[in-house]
Amino acid sequence: MKKYLKLIVITVLFLAFLIPFTGCKSDKKVLVMGTNAEFPPFEFVDGGEIKGIDVDFAKAICKELGYELVIENLDFDTLLNALDSKKVDFVAAGMTVTPDREEQANFTITYYKAKQVLIVKEDSNIQSIEDLVGKRIGVQSGTTGQYIAEDEIEGAKDNDLITGYSAGSLAVKAVENGQIDAVIIDNLPAQEFVKKNEGLKIVDGLFEDEEYAMAFNKKDEELLKKFNEAMQKLIDDGTLQEIVDKYMLEK
Repeated sequence: MKKYLKLIVITVLFLAFLIPFTGCKSDKKVLVMGTNAEFPPFEFVDGGEIKGIDVDFAKAICKELGYELVIENLDFDTLLNALDSKKVDFVAAGMTVTPDREEQANFTITYYKAKQVLIVKEDSNIQSIEDLVGKRIGVQSGTTGQYIAEDEIEGAKDNDLITGYSAGSLAVKAVENGQIDAVIIDNLPAQEFVKKNEGLKIVDGLFEDEEYAMAFNKKDEELLKKFNEAMQKLIDDGTLQEIVDKYMLEK
């Protein structure tokens, strides 16, 4: 009898030991988002926290799908490589869909239309693409601005007139300091930078519109499909517009 009592006690203790690990186990799935928090109002650091349009939209999508969101802040030109290596599950970073990027990743439906503009000093006489010939141009490395500078401004690439920066804010500071003549950057971040840095202005209307989308590993087709469905729902019900309006009103 003692033998059986001992066995019962051991069994009860074993089950009691397991309960904290099984009964409290969360079924919530986790997705890691790669971004570059140097691109206000889409992603930026405020009080040690990464915030922005892309962040809030990704959180809303993950909530809709039952995922917990974790954010990795990386250099912009490393994001697609991080996606390839599965360091992140998707990328949301104000990323424009381009043929080159589509070779490396699959993209969701587009969720925002943007355009590239110039930031120059207020007394600058640069008003056209032709005016940029022979000028020193700053870009954030790996962005559409870099591709435009290389492809559309005559002689810029061949004459080493393009300087890449790890953050748009550093390129803007270089304009302020007279190290470069202009920065090519997306319009909404440009507005944020000009607002916070006196003596600068925006030159608009030089480049074609472009579209932002989130990027996924080419093997994650099922997850991409789920994301697209959730994104479309949140676009249709006005959630995305509320998020955009929130950050526009804070300007």
